[in-house]
Amino acid sequence: MEKNEKIKDMERLQRQLDFILEADKEKNIFRQTYLADGQRKENDAEHCWHLALMALLLKEYSNEEVDLSRVIPMVLGHDLIEIDAGDTYAYDEEGAKTKQERERKAADRIYSLLPEEQGTWLRELWEEFEAYETPEAKFAHVLDNFQPLFLNDASDGRSWTEHQVKKSQIYKRNRRTAEGSETIWAYMETLIDKHIQLGHIQDDMSGDVRQDRR
Repeated sequence: MEKNEKIKDMERLQRQLDFILEADKEKNIFRQTYLADGQRKENDAEHCWHLALMALLLKEYSNEEVDLSRVIPMVLGHDLIEIDAGDTYAYDEEGAKTKQERERKAADRIYSLLPEEQGTWLRELWEEFEAYETPEAKFAHVLDNFQPLFLNDASDGRSWTEHQVKKSQIYKRNRRTAEGSETIWAYMETLIDKHIQLGHIQDDMSGDVRQDRR
C-alpha cells in the first residue's frame, strides 16, 4: 500500500472513530423510562441496544417480512440525533412543537461526521424511520413504542404514575403500531388494561376503542 493510500485510510478511520466517540454521548441522554428493576432511568444507548435485541428475537411478529440488515442499524442509529436535540418525552406536548426542527439540525451535524457514504446511509435510515412508510420502519416503530411500555410494566408503572399518563395519550402515540405488528399491539393492549386496573394509567376513554387504534 502506498503512503498516500495509507494516509487516506487513516483519515477515513479517524472520521469513523470520531463518530463512534461522539455516539458515546448517547449514554448520557436519559429517558423517562425506568429500567425493569425501577432503580434508575435508562439512557438512549441502552434503549437502542434493547431495540436491536428485540428486532432479532421478535421479527416473526412483524405483519410483513422485514430485512433485519435495515431494521437493526435503523434502531441503533435513530436516536443519535438526541445527542444534540435531547430526548423529547413521548407525552411532552410543548417539546413536540420544536422536536422536528431540533432533530433535523442535529442530523445535519451528527451524520456528517462520518465518511460521506456511511453518513448518507445512516441519515437515510433515520429519514426512513421518520417517514414511517416501509415495513422496516413500521416494525422499528413497533419496537420503539413497545420497549418503554414493556419496561413500564416491569417497573410497576412507575413512570406512568409519575407523569399521570392517560390512556388516550398512549393510544394516540400508538395509533399506527398495529400497522407493524398486530400481535405485539394486542399484547400491548393487555398491559395497558392491566395498569388501568392497577391505577397506574388514568382511564379517560369510554367504550371499546380498539377498532380506532390506527
